[in-house]
Amino acid sequence: MKIGYNRISAALLLLLLLSACAVASHAPDDKARSDAGAIRIRVFAQQDPSVDLATNDFTKELESRFQVRFDWIAVPSAGAKEKRQISLAGGDYPDAYILTTYVDQFSQADVLRYGQQGVFLPLNDLIDRYAPNIKAAMQENARLRAFNTAPDGNIYGLVGYSECYHCSYPNKMWINTKWLKQLGLELPRTTEEFRQVLRAFKTSDPNGNGAADEIPLSGSIEDFGVRVVPFLMNGFIYDDDRTYLQVRDGKVSLAADKPEWREGLAFIKSLYDEGLIDPGAFAQNASAFKRIGENAPAPILGAGAAMHPDIFVDTGPGNTRGSDYNPLPPLAGPHASYATHVNIGVTPGAKFVITNKASKEAQIALIRMVDYMYTPEGQAFAETGKEGVDWRRPFDGERALNPEMEPRFARIPLKIGEKSNNSGWSGMGHFYMPRKYRDSWVQGDDIYAPDGYERRLMEATRLYEGHGPEELLTVESLWIDPEEADELSFLQLNIKSFVEEHTLQFITGDKRLHEDWESYVSGLRELGADRYVDIMQKAYDAAPKP
Repeated sequence: MKIGYNRISAALLLLLLLSACAVASHAPDDKARSDAGAIRIRVFAQQDPSVDLATNDFTKELESRFQVRFDWIAVPSAGAKEKRQISLAGGDYPDAYILTTYVDQFSQADVLRYGQQGVFLPLNDLIDRYAPNIKAAMQENARLRAFNTAPDGNIYGLVGYSECYHCSYPNKMWINTKWLKQLGLELPRTTEEFRQVLRAFKTSDPNGNGAADEIPLSGSIEDFGVRVVPFLMNGFIYDDDRTYLQVRDGKVSLAADKPEWREGLAFIKSLYDEGLIDPGAFAQNASAFKRIGENAPAPILGAGAAMHPDIFVDTGPGNTRGSDYNPLPPLAGPHASYATHVNIGVTPGAKFVITNKASKEAQIALIRMVDYMYTPEGQAFAETGKEGVDWRRPFDGERALNPEMEPRFARIPLKIGEKSNNSGWSGMGHFYMPRKYRDSWVQGDDIYAPDGYERRLMEATRLYEGHGPEELLTVESLWIDPEEADELSFLQLNIKSFVEEHTLQFITGDKRLHEDWESYVSGLRELGADRYVDIMQKAYDAAPKP
């Protein structure tokens, strides 16, 4: 009996083990069946804090629509560049990178280097065969094509393309028109008239509090149009606020060593010496700048340099001070009336690449996914979120940002305190937003209300449009020879720092224009200014002309 009992127990134990194995393998089997025919794709991405890529609605839409399953290598914004570089250096890199341009992306030099090494696959044939929307966009948009096409004719990656109209003239000036009205002054049209207005702001107590606390003009030191020098310098010579180069008759040259630059510095210094420019404008960050614009209880700021006024004064609901500041068109100076122009919202390089790790099936699926994001609805889902959750179709009577266009999309704003719906990819989903797409979103008619803010910026930018130079060095779309890229980066960094350091010293009086100008010009030569110009000239000559 004991032997029989043991045999029965052994049989039961074996049955239980087999059952347990069946149960343990049930979920993977179900997973395998649910993924039947799905292509697994490893993707490196920078995950926005408001987004969970694994559970995101747009991720699920792509997986369902294109029969794929993502294996995400998701990293936070902090340290994103280093993590991206490490991922390639180790050799165990993913099938694709889908990056967020304003966090980190591949530079043009990276794209050329890895493309020519065979790590990044040319996308030309994939686009031609499987991406009709990308193909059509490339054919009709020469700028998009120039950004994406390397000098050897290959497309090794795609930029994030966003035609942000108001971003195209970043160095705007916003002036307190309420103060102008109170003082009986007209909007200044010239550099000298602007001086007179700033004097009145300083001496005539426009805020009416009986204290000499007004700051006629201020700004800050970041890269979104907040530096005061470019707006003022553009009445003398073109100041792009980045490269300090110009083009005339097809020839690239340094602008920051010309007699007109020196004359512009003398003018700005004269404003500074009169106390018409806030010394903090050359040292403070955007937060400090906004504290000036938001000063309580009395306003103290006469004019502020910024791409848009919300940088230095709250334009949100219930804030009336924001409507006091209106755009000041480019000023006519002794030699020019320029406005700094940049390629609208496009950073050269690539936010999307496919590597040689990807199978042919994965390559096709990836390019088809991006092609979907080149449609208006696909782009809206990618960047904003789900229809009916994050955006809706317009109601009768609503107008698009461009009133001449039919409105196609309207945002559904989150309520105060609501968390993100985790529907779209946010900045990671910024693939193709041409102006006709951006202009089709609904905007309110009241330009001083929050829902009419971008209409306000569009109207302001029209005052600057056409004030760029006849020949523009659009450095963003220039492809630099990889063998010269590191040298150019070194030269540009040193020359930019040298120009900006001496600009500040000449304005504040630490250096004198009469005594120290020639030494400054010689210093530029010693830093390799001629070589800097030569490299840029070579790239400019090689670039396709519109």
